[in-house]
Amino acid sequence: MDKSDLVQKAKLAEQAERYDDMAAAMKAVTEGGVELSNEERNLLSVAYKNVVGARRSSWRVISSIEQKTEGNEKKQQMAREYREKIETELQDICNDWKSQMLFHISLCLTKNPDGPYLS
Repeated sequence: MDKSDLVQKAKLAEQAERYDDMAAAMKAVTEGGVELSNEERNLLSVAYKNVVGARRSSWRVISSIEQKTEGNEKKQQMAREYREKIETELQDICNDWKSQMLFHISLCLTKNPDGPYLS
């Protein structure tokens, strides 16, 4: 899929509120090795913001449930395991975001060593 198709796919995913798909499409755009336009950077940012936001919301709900189930060890353990799963997902998403940003910054620096990231 070429860059314009991936950007279009990301826009469709955004409209459908499928932010994991949006993030995947924009990740593929960044891996194409070309500088991102302002619109593409915004799409990438919106995708990851919403992917993280959904997991954070889930984490808050499950964490609250875990606290409320004190005294019921089985339910509390189930909530704890689910919270830990969400935490792992969040960590993976954040590491992925960090990799995308480092890749994009290094690409910009390679193409423009005196660019805005050094000032």
